[in-house]
Amino acid sequence: MPTCPAGHQSTASDFCDTCGMRIEGAPAAATATATPAGQAGASGTAAARETCPQCGADRSGQFCEVCGFDYSSRAVAAAPAVQPSAASPATTEPAASPPSQAPELAWTAVVTADHDYYQAVIAAGGPDSSSIEFPGYCPERRFTLTGKEMRIGRRSVSRGLEPEIDLTGPPIDPGVSHLHAVLIAKPDGSWSVLDPGSSNGTQVNGDDIASGVEVPLHSGDRVCVGAWTVLTIQSA
Repeated sequence: MPTCPAGHQSTASDFCDTCGMRIEGAPAAATATATPAGQAGASGTAAARETCPQCGADRSGQFCEVCGFDYSSRAVAAAPAVQPSAASPATTEPAASPPSQAPELAWTAVVTADHDYYQAVIAAGGPDSSSIEFPGYCPERRFTLTGKEMRIGRRSVSRGLEPEIDLTGPPIDPGVSHLHAVLIAKPDGSWSVLDPGSSNGTQVNGDDIASGVEVPLHSGDRVCVGAWTVLTIQSA
């Protein structure tokens, strides 16, 4: 039984049944490779050889060394799947950018003396209203709202009270209690106002607010305390 160069025994005498290699001494299989006229070799005839029908390369075994054509099944061998290298870092999707956050607003309380509010208080005929005079001059004061709360009132040494928004004056608004109201910071960045039980009460935009109840504030709201003091809440 013929043996191919790779050591396989073959029932065929020309090409190995196992690997397809040519068996030494076997005649080359003739293929229809006619030499064009005038292009014959020195001997006048072209040497017969088997070539790959897929790419034209000379056959050297069962599979074409150039394109992988399988001579036994007459089909192109499938290319092996390329596995990612273990040393190559895994490809990951880029981390999503955090959602943009709206800039934190800066809140301010602008304190002024308001003549219209003063007239409304006098017209209501509150205690000692007849003896309260509107100040001839009251400079505008601005307080930046910071921290968790801002107390509104008048400083008291004996009570150890130092409100963050000190309305002691001059001029002094006699209707403002030592602890008149409290501005409270909210988790969403806004503010609210609470009257803890002042003697003369607190108004927001002209309406009296209940004692001990937080009232949400918006930019432009007016918090009225005492006889003529107004705090305009602003955000920017």
